[in-house]
Amino acid sequence: MSDRGDRRPSPPSLSIVVPMWNEAAGARRAVDALLDAAGDLVAGGRLAGVELVAVDDGSTDATADVLARAAADRPELRVVAHARNRGLGAAVRTGLAASTGDLVLYTDADLPADPAALATALGEWERTGAALVAAYRTDRRRESRRRRAYSSAWNGLTRLLLGLRVRDVNFAFKLLDGPTARSLALTTEGAFVDAELVARVQRGGGSIVQFGTPYRPRETGDSSLSSPTVIADMVRELWRLRPELRAAARGRRMHPAGP
Repeated sequence: MSDRGDRRPSPPSLSIVVPMWNEAAGARRAVDALLDAAGDLVAGGRLAGVELVAVDDGSTDATADVLARAAADRPELRVVAHARNRGLGAAVRTGLAASTGDLVLYTDADLPADPAALATALGEWERTGAALVAAYRTDRRRESRRRRAYSSAWNGLTRLLLGLRVRDVNFAFKLLDGPTARSLALTTEGAFVDAELVARVQRGGGSIVQFGTPYRPRETGDSSLSSPTVIADMVRELWRLRPELRAAARGRRMHPAGP
């Protein structure tokens, strides 16, 4: 018999980490949509509370002003700012370090997944207690052929060189155990951060589960993740960290990661 008897475990608190760079057009929409989705789970007793940590990565547009106005009437919003643009990886590291929740959701300001998918991710965590619950894109017909080709090639490369066992490594909708999230020794400054995050969870022996969710194309602003410069930087970081992360993966029994 369990030591807890018939007592139900207390619901976890949640931190949502959202890196932002020049997202003035969509920042308020993202804040409201994510906090509203999480608020429904708080009202339903599945979450104890929620905070959203928006990391303004040295934006040169009106992102800071938009976030300041949002924070005035959304007390769950905390804004952390970089004095200059440092890159996606640096923004993710800052957000994870500033988080306080039992669980941490990392996602992008362009809302690549419907915020309602948070309920599914939470359900997977409740069912498995996984260190990482990673979403993957299902319906990708609204993506360009070039983006789909880049994504397929990158997923294959990270599986081959790092032994990653996820279907969609760069999809930014990842729910992590809070202590795990804050203990990851991430080093990359740029867009390689998603692959490094998954690899370091595996390095620590953490279990990973996955679920599918429809992809939502960006409605505001521009993405730089398909630019040749960003892709070249990701490949350089992959090559730099491969000996460390691949050696760690070989040295541990890996946990299966979903279907």
